[in-house]
Amino acid sequence: MPPVAAPRSPSRRRRAPGPTRPRKSAGGVRSAAETAQVTALLRQLSSRDHRKVTRAVHRLGQLRIASARRSIERLLASHDLRVRLASASVLGILAERASRPSLESALRDTDRHVRAQAAFSLSRLPDRRSGPKLIATLTSDDSALVRNACAIALGRIGDGSAISALEKALGDESDRVRREAIIALERCRDPGVAVKARPFLKDPARRVRIAAAVVLGLKQDADSVPALIEFSHRADLWEKPALLVALGRIGTPECGATLARSANDTARWVRVCALHGLAQMHAVETRSVARSKLEDPAWAVRGAAALALGRVGSASDPDAVAPLLDDPSAWVRRAAVYALGQLGARSHSARIRSYLRSPDPEVQLAAIWAMGHLEERDALPELLQLLGRADPKGGKGRSTLAEGDGAVRLVSDANLRLFDTLVQAIVALARAGKDPRAIDSLRAARARLTPAELDQTARLPTPLGSGEGAVTRRELFARVGDDR
Repeated sequence: MPPVAAPRSPSRRRRAPGPTRPRKSAGGVRSAAETAQVTALLRQLSSRDHRKVTRAVHRLGQLRIASARRSIERLLASHDLRVRLASASVLGILAERASRPSLESALRDTDRHVRAQAAFSLSRLPDRRSGPKLIATLTSDDSALVRNACAIALGRIGDGSAISALEKALGDESDRVRREAIIALERCRDPGVAVKARPFLKDPARRVRIAAAVVLGLKQDADSVPALIEFSHRADLWEKPALLVALGRIGTPECGATLARSANDTARWVRVCALHGLAQMHAVETRSVARSKLEDPAWAVRGAAALALGRVGSASDPDAVAPLLDDPSAWVRRAAVYALGQLGARSHSARIRSYLRSPDPEVQLAAIWAMGHLEERDALPELLQLLGRADPKGGKGRSTLAEGDGAVRLVSDANLRLFDTLVQAIVALARAGKDPRAIDSLRAARARLTPAELDQTARLPTPLGSGEGAVTRRELFARVGDDR
């Protein structure tokens, strides 16, 4: 699927433990071997071999050794470019606000790559006190790479004082800088960003046109609909997904008509985005268009049609979706389970329940979610068995491959999602019937978590239109009222 440009989130991505990042034991205590390794790496920072220093800096960043911050900050003054570049990068990984002055000084480095990396790292802190230095660099640096990085950083920081400088950056000769300036203005909550972004739907650079469409959709700017519809007549395959998502967010009747036409596009990802847009805006055309695409030759379109019907369908739609439970594509089977759960299709609960034993982790998660959503109490014994075996700590036991044409995505938090989804479903069943078995199992599951793990955000399925907001694990367990 062509990439859809979107404003970068200021939140840091959750990083699952991997081979280059050993998990710390409870309380952050390291083993003797780990301590010895860190000590050796810190010693290497004073080596005269710049290659050893660079490797040590990168490894300390991979291990997230915050105590190495000051030593790495001093390396920003190294004569070796590789050492300075690695140091600027790792200070962003460590994300210690005390590194702000050192990174701000690196914005004046003689090498543009170091200056750009320093700006990226400042965006990961983020600290509004960095705003003036980033603004000055954005307006004066002769490198488009550095100006681009500064625009990204200002957007992530979200400081309104940067709006004037970002407006000037809209006229930058570099299309990358113009693109980031549009996104940053939206992140800085510029009240006039829609008016400023609208003309860029005709920018000569594709990346800028995509950014403008995304921002107009995020602002739900109805005044931009004529310009967006006109853009749809000349948009290419890479631009159409962002455009259709924007129209779905705005949601006027004119948007619905354009999305319905796009659902018949020859490109399958355009049809997918059109279906998602129609479902998002609850357009009058959604149900008929989605039903017509349940037998589409493209698996992604069939799945999108099922999810759309799950959001807007009626009591007569489950029988139309049910055949997709036997679809050759696991992704489509997963979408069908979610759709039937949202439609309240209890007549198909036995078939959905059989997927609790699915070898595909995503299909199994969907079935667990659906059992709770349908309040299918006959599935409780099997759910309790799964909960007893589930690992709430993460681990390496499960991995998920997302289906696609030549592209495979590894989902590394499958264990966490399995545990949290089981808790969500069992809580729903326990609330419905006050079953002592369910309440006792939830108590035991809760006791397996530390206070810090209880305060983590639960990794729950979010099928299209489910309306489930983020909750902590503690809040999730509290949903069942144990008043015995």
